[in-house]
Amino acid sequence: MTHKPVLWLELFFDLIFVAAIAKATHVLLHLEDGVIPIEFLLKFVLIFIPIWWSWVGHTLYTNRFGEDRLSHRLFMILQMFFMVVLTASLSPDFDSYYMPFLIGYIGVRLVTSIQYLYTMREVHGEEYQVAKRLGYGFLIGITISLLSLFFDSWIRYFFLYLGIFVDILVPILSRKHLKKVPVNTPHLLERFGLLTIILFGESIVSLVAIFETEGFLWSEVSIIFLAFLLIIAMWWQYFDNLEKKIDKEIRTSGQIIIYGHLFILMSMSLFAAVIRMSYLYKVDPSFLLLLTFGTAFVYFLSTTVVFHKYRMPEHRLQVWHLLFFISILVVFLIFNLLIPVEEIVLLSELLVFFVIYTYVTTR
Repeated sequence: MTHKPVLWLELFFDLIFVAAIAKATHVLLHLEDGVIPIEFLLKFVLIFIPIWWSWVGHTLYTNRFGEDRLSHRLFMILQMFFMVVLTASLSPDFDSYYMPFLIGYIGVRLVTSIQYLYTMREVHGEEYQVAKRLGYGFLIGITISLLSLFFDSWIRYFFLYLGIFVDILVPILSRKHLKKVPVNTPHLLERFGLLTIILFGESIVSLVAIFETEGFLWSEVSIIFLAFLLIIAMWWQYFDNLEKKIDKEIRTSGQIIIYGHLFILMSMSLFAAVIRMSYLYKVDPSFLLLLTFGTAFVYFLSTTVVFHKYRMPEHRLQVWHLLFFISILVVFLIFNLLIPVEEIVLLSELLVFFVIYTYVTTR
């Protein structure tokens, strides 16, 4: 499969998501009595999904049909503007920022839909069918979200997110047609790798924030060092698998990569918040324990699922590998529930798990 190069404008586009992801992660730092209220966990998910889907929409169009020419650049620049509006509106206070959020999100998605409809003039056969189904399908989701303008209270958000859900569902329902116009796997993996780097960057920002606090004690630098090693282990596992264990010639609709990365990226955002709150906030120990291990489990499971289908046959993990990894997390979790431990022990346990996970999956 020919490797489609990532465009410079795509990389410029990604810069906006640095700010968007930072604002989404910040939602998790609203603690009450040492825990993140369910309300804010839900708001984090409701903020993160439109960010992810806005990025996915533009990336998938570029992957299949995008070319570095004037019309494509103009469409992307317009998307970037709407993405800036969307990013500026990201806040736990949904009601105050509803209108700019709607304008930003609808703008990004509408431009994507128009791109597909514009492309219908230039392609034929299955490519025409894919452009048609996605272009008009996305318009349905956009229309449903726009109906939220006519309502108040929770009904407004019901229609807004119903439209987003329908939007996300369109490619799944069109999977039979999308498989006939497969994604450029090397380009798609590279794009998601670049987005994943942004999430790793958010964890580094959390470490820097700890160093910058007035009350930071250099005697506690060991905790920061362990967190840094943990980030490195996760990076090593992800990118060594991406570069060395994946068959990039596989021709698919790319949906496991796309939807699986939602959980990878959300767990990484949660991990960045865990690093910051464990030192800068007073967190209930039991809540921190469950949140940390829950985040680690989601990251482990989602990376395993995403990479499994695309692994070269000789590098695919067996069921016993999965059970082995799960048993390590469960043993550590039960031990910590029975015997409360300090943050440094918690980080050490996670580091042990991710070093083992990295070694087994990359050797």
